[in-house]
Amino acid sequence: MKLRNLIPLLGAFFLALSFTSCSETDNEVVEYPNWKSKNDSYFSAKYNAVKQAIQSGDKSWRMYKCYTRNQEKEGNPTDYILVKVLEEGTGSGCPLYTDTVRAHYKGWLLASTSYTDKYDSELGKVFDSSWVGDQLDPSVCVPSKMGVGGLVDGFSTALQHMHIGDRWKVYIPYELGYKAQESKTMPAYSVLVFEIMLAAYYRPGYVVPNWTSNSTILWDE
Repeated sequence: MKLRNLIPLLGAFFLALSFTSCSETDNEVVEYPNWKSKNDSYFSAKYNAVKQAIQSGDKSWRMYKCYTRNQEKEGNPTDYILVKVLEEGTGSGCPLYTDTVRAHYKGWLLASTSYTDKYDSELGKVFDSSWVGDQLDPSVCVPSKMGVGGLVDGFSTALQHMHIGDRWKVYIPYELGYKAQESKTMPAYSVLVFEIMLAAYYRPGYVVPNWTSNSTILWDE
């Protein structure tokens, strides 16, 4: 075969190969590029910013060490959840690990190629929510029933510090979330960001009643 005939064939071959390579990895690489590195960098920067805000006297930010790591030494940022207080509740007690709660929540991943939240450009895909629509209206939305001890460490830690009526934005490092697990709704190594509002909690042995949009607080101490 003459060289001038071979060159077009080689060009076509490498072009086809490049399309095949892209199609095999496109969903993962394009949607969540450098995801672990991005999530590591994001949480580290957020932790430092929140720590500085707290040290400067900003009462709207809080840090809570994960309840499973209270005996470990200080200094590891991924032992903590970061909390932005959106609304202060009026309840005086907090749920325990063994309690059941009623809570409103919505969970986001960080912004990715196709997903950017229209209210917060740092956030992306909504992977779970207890209410429909963009904004929570507690007067009409029914809070989900959850066992505190059956949740990921970061979410469980947040609930154990909340009072009824508290509404928080909670930043959870993937070490206190789903770690290296991945699913159809999220990739591995994902920082989780939740908006959580605690509606009620119940001690073990208490029969958790059905909830309607006009239900009132059934436990507070």
